[in-house]
Amino acid sequence: MRLLLDTCVFLWLIWDARELPEQVREVIADPEHELWLSSISIWEACQKHRLGKLKLHAPEGAWVHFVTQRDAHGVQGLPFNERDVQHLAHLPILHRDPFDRMLICQAIERGLTLVSPDPVIRRYPLRTLWS
Repeated sequence: MRLLLDTCVFLWLIWDARELPEQVREVIADPEHELWLSSISIWEACQKHRLGKLKLHAPEGAWVHFVTQRDAHGVQGLPFNERDVQHLAHLPILHRDPFDRMLICQAIERGLTLVSPDPVIRRYPLRTLWS
């Protein structure tokens, strides 16, 4: 499976948080699966840190911290491109979170399974994974 991690899933993974269900951890840990993290998720996490919504001790800076963690966990980076923007321009507004809408477009465009606990995401025509 080719898995696109939602921002919260990535954060729970790197922090070994209990919010990430064991069943989902096992799927993510399976070396047969490709793991992807959007540049949008890195940006979202950096924005949350900058706004004080995400506490982080990262003397190297939030962006470097998250990219380093992505690489350390064997997750590939996924850039957001013009094709994604084109899809986003026509995506029905079922979800109000712009970050999630961008991830939805990337998953649809590339045939990725979006790993997310967000039930609203399942209203879109894409594959999702959660327990």
